[in-house]
Amino acid sequence: MGDTILVTGGAGYVGSHVVIELAAAGYSLVVVDNFANSSPDVLSRLRRITDGRVACHVGDVRDHSLLRRVFAEHAVAAVVHCAGLKAVAESEADPLAYYDTNVGGAIVLVQSMADAGVKRIVFSSSATVYRDTDRNPIPEDAPLGPASVYGRTKLVVEELLRDVVRSDPAWRVALLRYFNPAGAHPSGQIGEAPSATPNNLMPILAQVAAGKLGEVTVFGGDWPTPDGTGVRDYIHVMDLAEAHVAALTHLRHAAGVVALNLGTSRGYSVLEAIAAFERACGKPIPRRMAPRRVGDVACRVADASSARAALGWAAKRGLDTMCADGWRWQVHRDSGIIAEPR
Repeated sequence: MGDTILVTGGAGYVGSHVVIELAAAGYSLVVVDNFANSSPDVLSRLRRITDGRVACHVGDVRDHSLLRRVFAEHAVAAVVHCAGLKAVAESEADPLAYYDTNVGGAIVLVQSMADAGVKRIVFSSSATVYRDTDRNPIPEDAPLGPASVYGRTKLVVEELLRDVVRSDPAWRVALLRYFNPAGAHPSGQIGEAPSATPNNLMPILAQVAAGKLGEVTVFGGDWPTPDGTGVRDYIHVMDLAEAHVAALTHLRHAAGVVALNLGTSRGYSVLEAIAAFERACGKPIPRRMAPRRVGDVACRVADASSARAALGWAAKRGLDTMCADGWRWQVHRDSGIIAEPR
């Protein structure tokens, strides 16, 4: 059995897929999750997929006493920090909650790690840390300047971790700047399942296709893009999870801080994504045009060459696979295939 890795938010969308890939790589897993945007049912499915190698502590990452207990009970070698709030529009409406959870949670986690002598962390950051720019694809040295509260909380945590490394060079930190995660585990057992109305495009498309939502709202048809709708670099969540495994391996021999974009270096517009999902589900998806949202930007496409060079990693799955896997997950949920035993 390999090292023990603590995954905060390990029952969430990205975190659960990271847990699966870490288990496949031979690691032992400990999850901390308060299920604010996930479900306890995920844990039994994770254990089934990983042959039971997942321990879980239910609670909030801001709870110092909980984290102290986790580090005391498990010989944690490193942390993957996925816990946090992630909706751009919600962050504009409730900035205090975002700073409290995202920044406050990181402070408590890093302090708890320091107390336990654990100084290796992979942080789930975001492409929203970059300034709105016409420069695409975006490299890691592009100007930083988030347009949303959500993005600013991610950048604050990045700077916090850089300051920690400056104060103690024993720390090893990977800042993984996600572009747009999509898709689901190919088994159809794990996928994105927001507890409220989804904010991200792909789960919205899945719910419209399943008849749970009436239409998808396209925010802005007047962006400076080929078809007027926003362009994003969608990355399959399994590719994203594999990058976390590679990042942990990298940190075994690389001191300091590394910031890496995780994307495909290929952008798709909202209308292109809708068309791909229609191919996956075999039915038309109603849509409605609406004004731009505060905090959104026209185009974000990753320059992912640094991740290829540093980690030996590259995204392998395309948009059609993301949509097919996402639709399979939605169908399995609706059909009860993933229902837990009573």
